[in-house]
Amino acid sequence: MKKHIPNTITCCNLISGCIAIVYAINGIPSLALIWIIAGAVFDFFDGMSARLLGVSSPIGKELDSLADVVTFGVAPSCILFDFLCSFHQHIILLPFAAFLIAAFSALRLAKFNLDERQTTSFIGLPTPANALFWGSLIVWMESTLKVDVHGLPNATLAVFIAMILLSCWLLVAELPLFALKFKHWGWKNNEVKYIFVLTSVLLIACPLLMGFGIIGITLTITWYVLLSAIVALKRNA
Repeated sequence: MKKHIPNTITCCNLISGCIAIVYAINGIPSLALIWIIAGAVFDFFDGMSARLLGVSSPIGKELDSLADVVTFGVAPSCILFDFLCSFHQHIILLPFAAFLIAAFSALRLAKFNLDERQTTSFIGLPTPANALFWGSLIVWMESTLKVDVHGLPNATLAVFIAMILLSCWLLVAELPLFALKFKHWGWKNNEVKYIFVLTSVLLIACPLLMGFGIIGITLTITWYVLLSAIVALKRNA
C-alpha cells in the first residue's frame, strides 16, 4: 500500500495543474496561481514521502516529470498567454510565445532526469520557481496594479517577449543554483540557505503588509537566481 502513496501525491500535483489550466484559460489567474502553489506543495511532498518510505521507483520519477510539465510548464504558459492576448487585437501571433515556457520546461525536466549532477543542487532554474515567478507577476499586475492591458504600449509586449526568452534560457542554462536541502540544521555550510530563507520571508511579507500584494513571490524568485549567481561567481573566483 505504501508504495502507492508517493505516486498518489504526484497525481494530486498533476490534477492541481489541470485545474490551474482551466482557471487560466478562463481568465482567472489568481485561482490558477493558487492551484500552481498547491501543485508545488504536492511536488515537494511526493519526493519526500518516497524517500521516507523507501519506495522510490523509475516510474515515480517519470510520473513526477510529467506532472511537473503540466503544473509548472503548461499552466503558467496559459496564464501568460491569456494576459498577452489582452494587448491590442492586431497582435495575433506573439502571445503564443508564452508556450515557449512549456516547451523549455519539458526540456529542462528531461535534462534533469538524465543529469546526475543535480542530486544536491540544480543546474538551471527549477520549473516550480519559474511557474511561481510568472504566475505571481501576472496576478500582481492584474489585481494589485489594476493594469489596463489595452492601454499599455506595444513596447511593453516586447519587454514581456524578452522576459519569456530570458526565462526559457534560465531553465536550460548551465547555471548552478542551490537547493533548499538540509543535511543538518547547523549554520556551517548552510549559510546561503538560511540567508535566502530569512530574506525571502521579508521579501514576501513586507509587500503584503504595505499593500503591494504578492509581488514578493516574484522578487523572491529573482533574488534566488541572483544569489545563486553570486555564490557561483564567488566559488569560481
